Amino acid sequence: MTWEQLADGYGLIEGPTIDRDGALLFSDVPNGGVYRLDADRQVEEVVPKRRGVGGIALHADGGMVLSGRNVCHVLDGETRVILDRESDQMAFNDLACDAAGRVYVGTLIGYGDRHEHRPGHLLRVELDRSVTTLYGNVRLTNGIGFSPAGGTLYHSDTRAKALIVHDLAGDGSPENRRLFTHDDDFAPDGLAVSVDGGIWVACAGAGRVVHFDPAGRVIDEVDAPTAAVTSVCFDGDTLHAVTMDGLVLRRPGVAEGTPVHPARV
Repeated sequence: MTWEQLADGYGLIEGPTIDRDGALLFSDVPNGGVYRLDADRQVEEVVPKRRGVGGIALHADGGMVLSGRNVCHVLDGETRVILDRESDQMAFNDLACDAAGRVYVGTLIGYGDRHEHRPGHLLRVELDRSVTTLYGNVRLTNGIGFSPAGGTLYHSDTRAKALIVHDLAGDGSPENRRLFTHDDDFAPDGLAVSVDGGIWVACAGAGRVVHFDPAGRVIDEVDAPTAAVTSVCFDGDTLHAVTMDGLVLRRPGVAEGTPVHPARV
């Protein structure tokens, strides 16, 4: 199967997420707004104006959790801040939720700003809204995902041109940090995991999605009709991709995606 173009005309798109009814949610990072693309290819702006949204997750109580200048829960037009930034130099990028509903989110410090860029951290918002710093030294945080059983955490570090991997202990603490893959021509962005343990990684520096097996071997490289793919998600066996030049794409029959858990924070 080939890629099918569902929408275009946006800025850099991020955060593709399947809504409860099968519609696709996505954000326009530079121009602002979170959008909903339904099965009839009708697009609705569901969160107006909000810029810098790098990650979207559904919330178990309805609505969605968004990153950006803070991490917030938007429900019925009301915004509840879950995690605020420490200074105006900080922002939050991609995020993901584990089976318990805790929110994992990476920090951007000074990126794209007048301030000097510094490595960020991966934070976890616990169910009581306390915050745990899991680890640091992430040069440019992007996609976050879990192995099917939840015991392995994958994290894109775009500037390091690598995927960082940690095992998650029984108490949720990360251990055994290692590079899953590293290549000077590889700029990993958003990612998604299939039920067979495959990791599907959008390449910010190229128009393709790279499929790795759990051992870090490249299984396939799926070319896309674009200069740069920024993120991916699964809907059943359909792979959705969004791009730096404002395209929304899908490719059926690729692989079965793992269940994506809602936030419960």
